[in-house]
Amino acid sequence: MAKKHEEERNPDQGFLSLLASPARNALQHHGITSLEELSKYTEKEILKIHGMGPKSLPILRTALEENGLSFKS
Repeated sequence: MAKKHEEERNPDQGFLSLLASPARNALQHHGITSLEELSKYTEKEILKIHGMGPKSLPILRTALEENGLSFKS
């Protein structure tokens, strides 16, 4: 049972799976669980979220670009 819960917290697909746990948890806490939702924010806004660090931005930027999206200007 604990393993299933752990798998739900650590997705093995999608852009969240590319992030370190603190960054992933920070986005999920703010309801950002899709690239479409992420694209509603600027890079500056994402960096202000506790748990997000500058190393996450290139990962997020690439994931957005690969899906025809970008951060809000």
